[in-house]
Amino acid sequence: MPELTFIEAIRSALHDEMAADPSVMVLGEDVAIKGGVFLATDGLLATYGEHRVVDTPIAEIAVVGLAIGAALHGMRPVAEIQFADYVHPAIDQILNEAALFRYRSNGDWWCPIVVRAPFGAGIHGGLYHSQSSEALFTSTPGLKVVIPSTPYDAKGLLIAAIRDPDPVMFFEHKQLYRSQRGEVPEGTYTVPIGKAAVRREGTDISLYTYGLMVHYALQAAQQVASEGISVEVIDLRTLYPLDQAAILESVKKTSKALIVHEDNLTGGIGGEISALIAEHAFDYLDAPIRRLASPDVPPVAFSEPLEAAYMLSPEKITAAIRELAAY
Repeated sequence: MPELTFIEAIRSALHDEMAADPSVMVLGEDVAIKGGVFLATDGLLATYGEHRVVDTPIAEIAVVGLAIGAALHGMRPVAEIQFADYVHPAIDQILNEAALFRYRSNGDWWCPIVVRAPFGAGIHGGLYHSQSSEALFTSTPGLKVVIPSTPYDAKGLLIAAIRDPDPVMFFEHKQLYRSQRGEVPEGTYTVPIGKAAVRREGTDISLYTYGLMVHYALQAAQQVASEGISVEVIDLRTLYPLDQAAILESVKKTSKALIVHEDNLTGGIGGEISALIAEHAFDYLDAPIRRLASPDVPPVAFSEPLEAAYMLSPEKITAAIRELAAY
């Protein structure tokens, strides 16, 4: 089984699905001639041509609008937003159009689009290349929100998203693109949307997270293991719909919950997970539910010290684990 980087796994998924299904197409800013700002679509134009790999104007509302129109006429578009920071102009198309088509047509029309967007900080990108926008989409029925953390899942979840009959927001943490390498099968396979993964078994604390923070959490869990603290790391993988069964099963075993995400604290997915646990597993808790997230300030500054102060780290997660274990 070959080893691929995260970005190579994304490219492999697009190649395989475009080869298998002529209705799959890619569109977005610089996805064709340039091959994408991170080269996720590099080589697709030469293989599949300008009718299936389409450079668009710099207008995100048009990118998603075109994808919706193509989907309603039998295509399966994968729309790339260069950075998640720029998805906001397309929110009306995503929330008011794509997410509602099946419901408002009583099932006569489906909208099988995927909107890919790199997100997250830690690359010195400043205000408009560092945001985490996923929580904007985790309260809209009709959408799915997916965030992989490994190359294997990146390919399998993207293929599953392309084949899904409903719109999928597919966020990819920029720090993972070339820092993560792993075994990825050749050919097509899927990872189920809506299912979390246990990345590390544990008995004392359940730690819920996704994306880059999965790797930070695993480092922290390894660190505290030598201190006798056993942490179970749950990779959510899908933020909407959440895998409620996996979340509750873990906390009922450990009796303590720590939720970690790079997104701002207020309004982040941690609040929804906290409510879920409080409502359905309160009697199992031995400590208050703890959230660890980025501070409630505007997006990450370009200044390296300020970025480091804003960003979570394995050290910050380790400190939170120790505090919760000692409760």
